[in-house]
Formats: sequence, structure tokens, C-alpha cells
Amino acid sequence: MKNINTNKYFKSEFARNTTILIASLILIYLLASLYFANHFFFNTVINGVDVSLIAHDTVDDIMRGYIKGYKLQLIERNGEIDELAGQDIGLQYNERNGIYKIYSKQKSLKWFSSLIAKQNYYVEGLYVYDKGSLENRINELNCLNKEMIEPQNVGFQYSNGSYKMIPEIYGNRIYRDKLNDMIQKMIQRGKTELDLNENHCYANPKYTLSSDKARRTNDILNKCISTKITYNIRSESEILDNSIIKQWLSVDENLDIRIDEKSVEKYVQGLGKKHDTVGIARRIKTSRNTMVEVKGGYYGWKIDRAAETKALIEHIKRGDVLEKEPIYSQKALTRDKNDIGNTYVEINITKQHLWFYKNGKLFTQGAVVTGNPNKGYSTKVGVYMLNYKDKESILRGHNYEAEVTYWMPFNGNIGIHDASWRYSFGGNIYKRNGSHGCVNVPPYLAKKIFENIEDGTPIICYEEEN
Repeated sequence: MKNINTNKYFKSEFARNTTILIASLILIYLLASLYFANHFFFNTVINGVDVSLIAHDTVDDIMRGYIKGYKLQLIERNGEIDELAGQDIGLQYNERNGIYKIYSKQKSLKWFSSLIAKQNYYVEGLYVYDKGSLENRINELNCLNKEMIEPQNVGFQYSNGSYKMIPEIYGNRIYRDKLNDMIQKMIQRGKTELDLNENHCYANPKYTLSSDKARRTNDILNKCISTKITYNIRSESEILDNSIIKQWLSVDENLDIRIDEKSVEKYVQGLGKKHDTVGIARRIKTSRNTMVEVKGGYYGWKIDRAAETKALIEHIKRGDVLEKEPIYSQKALTRDKNDIGNTYVEINITKQHLWFYKNGKLFTQGAVVTGNPNKGYSTKVGVYMLNYKDKESILRGHNYEAEVTYWMPFNGNIGIHDASWRYSFGGNIYKRNGSHGCVNVPPYLAKKIFENIEDGTPIICYEEEN
């Protein structure tokens, strides 16, 4: 029984002490709440000023004292610091704008929460200043009075066969409007530091070394210059590689790669100028065993400038390494230096004679009548090719119409055809009674040529000294 009484005693004592402790804590909490009825909570900051535990009726003095010595430090990108003092802009505390509004927000019974949570408040218009003075002071800031260095994106430089990235330049160009807004915001909030870089007051490069697009662009550039095209043109080769391609590549402000189409086109034009044979001067050994130079005409190899330019750009984009022929808009019969080959028609305008060679052997020949030079209808010299052949055609021109059985045009509406209305050919007939430019041949000769000639066969028209 004695042990039981002891236990009851201890239980009763613990309950009494606990009750006293709880009551004491409640009393302390209520007394603190009474204190905070006219004081600010712990961790209370108003527009940059720490007013923790300050009595409401003394806060105006605290605010005025803070503003009196206020300075805003502006930290530039390079670490330099400029300072803007409140007294330079007539900064004042506007007590009429009512810190009292915060009193009602801090319910005294809730003071305990301020021990664990910041009590930050912003009262709009709490500080006032002279806007003109502020604008003048901003104009004097060092960051706005330096030599301007514009930001530049990451760059790309070709060296020793490959492209490498060049670091971006951040520069020092300030967004003036952004700077104005941030300075005013910092002053109103009572902040004493403004990091211009962290607060995005500087113009920055859009792309840097760490940008994914920069790495992709560098990879694409290296892919482009890995291109190697070997053009096999007749008996010669032309090699296009990075030494030329690098000059055609550029990168725009969005890091998109541009291939200079005009430069590519100029390169293709150069290939054509060097290797095209249409209209070139050719040394021809005639059937009379003489040598003549023949210029003009439409026969020969001709690179298709537009199509080859387009194809070449696609090769560069893919980084192709290959051998190829250019795309031709017109082809000759052979790839030899003498691209006429050994099947052709030879027309000596001076001697008014035609020879038709097939596979290197004379197939047929005969006298002809060509265009009348005295009436401006001379048959044009040059190397042409048979466009097509047609039977039973009607030839029409200015003031004439003629039916022919064998029609073989080689220069527009100029061609070889039978002329059944003529009784003689050759000699000087063409000078007084020549054609309108066509090559008139006897029917038997026209028939033989027509039945054995193919489209594209070269037709050589020339003159020689008598």
C-alpha cells in the first residue's frame, strides 16, 4: 500500500508542474502578443529597411535615417562599381504613404511565425525623388560613358582543314530602358546593390560556346568542307575541295549556314568557260586536205549551269566525296579533244560542195547551193548538229513556200533539203540565185543522207580562200 501512495504522489506532482509550465508559456505568448501589438515582428523588412522589434511610433525616424545615408552601388560586368547617392536625386521618405498599412497585416497573436519566416513588405511610393535629377545622374554613370563594345555570337574559324569555334564576346552595351527601370525599382525597394549582369541590363550574345546550336553549326561546317568532288570532263579532271568550298560558307546571326550560291554558280560558269565546246574555234582538216578554223555554231558539250549549281550545293550540304560528270544541257558525240568524231557532214560554202562521212569513211558527196550572200541570206559558218529529220515538209518563209521530201534542219529553220526545182548545183549559183540560207542538194543526195544520218550528227559549215 505504501508503494501505491508514492506513485500517486509522483503522478499528481507531474501533472501540476505540466499545468504550471503550459500556463506560463501561454502567459509569455500573450505578453509577447501584447508587445507586438505596437511593435514589428521579428525578421521584418520594409522597403529594404530592417524594422524588426521596432515600435510603430518610432519607425518613421528609422526610415528617415536610412534614406538620409542611402547609396545604390551599381556593379558592372567587369567588376567595376559605380555609386548613386540618394542625396544626389533628392531622395526622401514619404511618411504619408503609410507604413501603418502593414500594422494590420501583422496580427499580434501570430508573432511566432516571424521566428521562422521572413516578413518582407513593399510599400509603393514610400520613397520619392526628383526624376530630372535621377535622369541626369544616370546619364553620368560610367557604364553609359565607355567605348561601346557590341556583343558578338560565338564565331567559327577555318584553320588547318577544319572549323573551330571562337568564344563569344559579351561586350558592354547597356539596355538603357532596362537600366532605368532597374535603378528605379531598386531605389523604391531600398536595395543597396544592383548587379547589372545578373539583372539582365546588358545586351548578350544570343549564342555561346555552350549553345547546342553552336556545336551543331560547327559540325555542319566541317561536314561541308569534307566535300571533295572530282569532275571528270572529257580527258581532264577538276578537283573541288575545302580550299575552295570554305570561301563559299558563312554563318548568319542565327548560326544558320549559308552557301554562297552566286560563288558556286561562278565556279560552275568557270568550268563551262574552260570545258564547254559549243561555238569554240576548231581546226578542221577538210576533204580538200586543207586546214580551216571554224568558229560558231551550236554543236558541242555545254554544262547546264543552273542544274549543276543546284546539284553542287546539295553535294556540299551532304559532304559528298565522289567522282562525277557535270550535268550537261547538251552533249557532243565523243569525249575526245576532237568532239566531232568521224561521222559528220562537211559543207564547203566557198566550193559549194558537201561531203557526208560515216564511221570515218566517205559515204556520199555532191554539189550544193547555199544561201545567197548578196541578198543577206548567207549560210552561217559554224559547227552545228542535226536537230531532227522529217519527210514531206512544207518550208515557209518571207514571200516563199516550198515543198520538200527530205528535211534535215541544223540551225533553227536552216537545214539541208532536196531542191527538185533546181536543175544544177555548185559553182557560183548561190551568189545570184542562192537559197534563203538552207543547203539545197539534189534529191538523190538528200535521200541518201536522210536515210543514213542520225539526230545529233555534226554539220560543219565553213568558208575558205579560193
